[in-house]
Amino acid sequence: MNLVERLWLRYKWRHSEYAPLFSSPSDEELVSLDCETTSLDPHKAELVTIAATKIRGNKIVTSEPFTISLRAPNSLSAQSVKIHGIRHQDLSDGVSEKEAMLKLIEFIGNRPIVGYYIQYDKAILDRYSKKHLGFKLPNRTIEVSDIYRRKLEHILPNAYYDLSMEAIGHHLDLPLSGRHDALDDAISAALIYVRLKYGDVSMPTY
Repeated sequence: MNLVERLWLRYKWRHSEYAPLFSSPSDEELVSLDCETTSLDPHKAELVTIAATKIRGNKIVTSEPFTISLRAPNSLSAQSVKIHGIRHQDLSDGVSEKEAMLKLIEFIGNRPIVGYYIQYDKAILDRYSKKHLGFKLPNRTIEVSDIYRRKLEHILPNAYYDLSMEAIGHHLDLPLSGRHDALDDAISAALIYVRLKYGDVSMPTY
């Protein structure tokens, strides 16, 4: 979202309950986020679960996680279940799309969103936010694989870099769970961000 669009939305929603979302963040806190969906196509994928955790300075606040499951969407097929392991019966207590988005924005506020391939998740969340709230999420995004790549390019330009989460975690000596549900991936992205932000990066040994 560019500055002009943000300013317009800030003006448009200035008297609404959503006004704080369009104010400038302090960057003292960020939110690491991940979604499980029914497809890898961000234009068609439907949300299954959303998870997030806050980052305060160099600390990951795992004691205050956000996790929410939506009602099973029509596109939850056997193929998508193979990817994330979430079945129709696992979503029997899922909430509506609008309730999920309202709870999400209550948790993330105007904080920047950190993630691994976060533009995919953001594109889907923007669709849902536009549909149910009337605007795309105004939050700035921070892609951990881009930070990692840029740091390695300073060490060895034009080299090949394995940008998989597993390879990044191994290189940075991080205790990534490897389970790949939404909350675990959100925490993994947060660990990578904090390590890259506050630590040094050496040459990888693949």
